[in-house]
Amino acid sequence: MKEIKNIIRQFDQTPPEEKLALATVVRVEGSSYRRMGARMLVSENGNWVGGISGGCLEGDALKRSRMAILKGKASIITYDTTIDDDHQIGVGLGCNGVIDVLFTPVDRSRADNQIELLKRITGGPRKISKLLKVIRSENSDLLGELLEFTGPESLQILREDGVNIEELDQVIENLDKSKNIHLSDELSLFVEVLPPAYHLILLGHQYDLYPLLRQTIELGWDITVVAPENKVSPMGGVNLMTPEVFDSLEFDDYTAVVLMSHSLHTDKENLRKLSKKKPKYIGMLGPRVRSERIWAELAEEGDAIPADLMQNIYAPVGLEIGANTPDEIALSLLAEVKGVFAQKEIGHLRDKTQPIHERDEPMTFS
Repeated sequence: MKEIKNIIRQFDQTPPEEKLALATVVRVEGSSYRRMGARMLVSENGNWVGGISGGCLEGDALKRSRMAILKGKASIITYDTTIDDDHQIGVGLGCNGVIDVLFTPVDRSRADNQIELLKRITGGPRKISKLLKVIRSENSDLLGELLEFTGPESLQILREDGVNIEELDQVIENLDKSKNIHLSDELSLFVEVLPPAYHLILLGHQYDLYPLLRQTIELGWDITVVAPENKVSPMGGVNLMTPEVFDSLEFDDYTAVVLMSHSLHTDKENLRKLSKKKPKYIGMLGPRVRSERIWAELAEEGDAIPADLMQNIYAPVGLEIGANTPDEIALSLLAEVKGVFAQKEIGHLRDKTQPIHERDEPMTFS
């Protein structure tokens, strides 16, 4: 999500007369530094933000983006690092993968162009969005078309190609991860499942709050601090809320909460309130014995933590990386949150016998 936010910011700061193109990874086969959905916004003067690789393909992507701007047409290019060809871009990188990148000019005259659509999604209510991008079509005007999936009505542009809209609607509705869908020999879609940014809610105002804020801002997550206004120094990108409006906070499957007031009573009362919200992640700062005391006191007071919520409580908070300083503890905490939301068994990548990223198998729809 941070990459998308940076692209939107660059788009807004670019003079209206300056032409732009968007490069998007729409298919990955084998290994690749970036996965499907990685983006790169390029201006005609050569400025760019985002990325489609670890830096090895951006030079060629810059040229192809500027070509898309010049021609005013979308194109799709395959970068293959599995073959031994001196003329093939990407050879010698050792990635052993194939990626397709779609290059599309950005039409600023359209209120629903690619960037405006991303802006509307990221600026609207927190939800899982699904974006549809035409990545293969005999109709050059259809190639590169991007729209938000909202039901059968958003698929009408495909009806002329003989697509069963009702069946395709159900297929897309049931997707929980990004997928390539082959509709025919002439027509393919890239369906991108785009969850909202992770939302970190911090209940506390002591000095160890600030390393956590700085690192979370760097990750591009949404941040809310619940504390008295006069206790927290303002920081850009941080939403500050007073404890009195705690009940108005909204939680979803991508919201993490950290109890870090350094007051046993305050943390206990906040946990009591959270038991009704049931967030997917609750981190409790401090030793386990402290958290166990809070749980015991709540139980004695008739507010025992439900068993299903206990599964979402991480106490002590963070991964075991030998963290001692506030900065190291923040790193440990954020890594744990990321792993939990990504539903990963946290460990060393060197111990994995399978690929780091799950391999995508395109879906054939008929």
